[in-house]
Amino acid sequence: MSQPRPIPRLLGSLLLVTAAALSGAVASDPAAASGADSAATVRPLGQIVPAPASAEPGGAPYTLTAATTIRTDASPGARAVAERLAEVLRPSTGYALPITTRPAARSISLRLSAGESALGDEGYRLKSAPGGLTITAHRPAGLFHGVQTLRQLLPAAIEADSPRGGPWQVAGGTITDVPRYAHRGAMLDVSRHFLTVEQVKRYIDHLALYKINTLHLHLSDDQGWRIAVDSWPRLAAYGGSTQVGGGPGGHYTKAQYKEIVRYASSRYLEVVPEIDMPGHTNAALASYAELNCDGVAPPLYTGTAVGFSSLCVRKELTYDFVDDVIREVAALTPGRYIHIGGDEAHSTSHEDYVAFMNRVQPIVAKYGKTVIGWHQLTGASPQKGALAQYWGLDGTSQAEKARVAEAAQNGTGLILSPADRVYLDMKYDENTELGLAWAGYVEVRRSYDWDPGTYLPGAPASAVRGVEAPLWTETISSDAHIDRMAFPRLPGVAELGWSPASTHDWDTYKVRLAAQGPRLSALGIDFYRSPQVPWPAQ
Repeated sequence: MSQPRPIPRLLGSLLLVTAAALSGAVASDPAAASGADSAATVRPLGQIVPAPASAEPGGAPYTLTAATTIRTDASPGARAVAERLAEVLRPSTGYALPITTRPAARSISLRLSAGESALGDEGYRLKSAPGGLTITAHRPAGLFHGVQTLRQLLPAAIEADSPRGGPWQVAGGTITDVPRYAHRGAMLDVSRHFLTVEQVKRYIDHLALYKINTLHLHLSDDQGWRIAVDSWPRLAAYGGSTQVGGGPGGHYTKAQYKEIVRYASSRYLEVVPEIDMPGHTNAALASYAELNCDGVAPPLYTGTAVGFSSLCVRKELTYDFVDDVIREVAALTPGRYIHIGGDEAHSTSHEDYVAFMNRVQPIVAKYGKTVIGWHQLTGASPQKGALAQYWGLDGTSQAEKARVAEAAQNGTGLILSPADRVYLDMKYDENTELGLAWAGYVEVRRSYDWDPGTYLPGAPASAVRGVEAPLWTETISSDAHIDRMAFPRLPGVAELGWSPASTHDWDTYKVRLAAQGPRLSALGIDFYRSPQVPWPAQ
């Protein structure tokens, strides 16, 4: 993963969407200020999530009509983004919206330009005027992110799956936008409770709307092994046969996993598979007795305690097992990374933990992948290029924080996932029915109101590769559960990853977030209506 990119000098003079600017844009529209969203209201240009790097309002709005075409060049990447845009717009507008390479008045144009290298791999420029709307990018991912901005600038009813009335207007002006961090992730735990391919795809769609670009899949744990491994078939067949509470569990065939990867890629998300080790391994230990030091397989586990399981670090067979699993998972995963877990290995001595990690990291490299591990990896010797995912709390010991910061100073990149900020399974307050509270209560403001660049004392800002919001599933087993716990906190985490630090302001963010309410409802997301946010009346 590349270093977090600074805003290019070309864009520096355009950083107009400061907290004050956003506040002014919202205050100029009483309906927007109350969070209202109707087809008759043209949303202010900067009132999106994540906040754009630059928004310059100007001129009359662009209007989408029955005569609109979607114009693109002949490249497969641009064409694919155009088709995705048409899929979103056609049901709600009822318009044909043909995709063409021919010029047309008042079209939506998607343009890839080799000359726009300042936009990087994911940036875009959106220009809206009565004569047409153009999204320009250097790479297809940038076009895709620009399309997500276009969706948010249109009325929320654009997300409906049947025709709604217009007008479908986009405020006039120019947005120029690039991400703050290269890694903007969401982790989904499919091990505690198994989630189907369709459930994962649904979550991917919701992540993409907020420019999340990484899906971290937690595929193995004490309660279930969720990916087929041909060389060790009982991992999935037996180790995947249950879940928390004793339900039927499940696993992904290789074809199903590849479908998740393909679908994520079509939304410009990279899948990072996690095989947690040496702890969190009871499902594997129950499946194969020989992975245990005493040669005795434990029973399957359906509880929620942690820290009691460990692979037998001193058996050579353990590394044959790890090699086989990494080889097969790597072959299915076109992305750059494999996550090897490494957290809460309380049943593994420090000496054995270091020895294990020093053996396993080269195996990942052997199959062309780069290691990500939970921040306990820094207690061993992270390999060059490895990333440590920090999940500590404000109250984590200074010694542990210092160890992670020292690793960052020595070149280990950091993904920040502080549990008392961005763990989406934490309860909002004492009345929240779902979730846990071991990291405390995490309301919407607490989840949003921190700066990744300065969060970990002693860690250089250049070491921060981005942020990631984990959703652990001890209490999560349905789409409704995912919706309630991820939203509305997930958009704020996405903004921390994408938007310039200069835009970071709770008072303006909560108004932009409130304006997302009708959109979430239109998408069928039953989100938590935090009392901290001025949601529009239903």
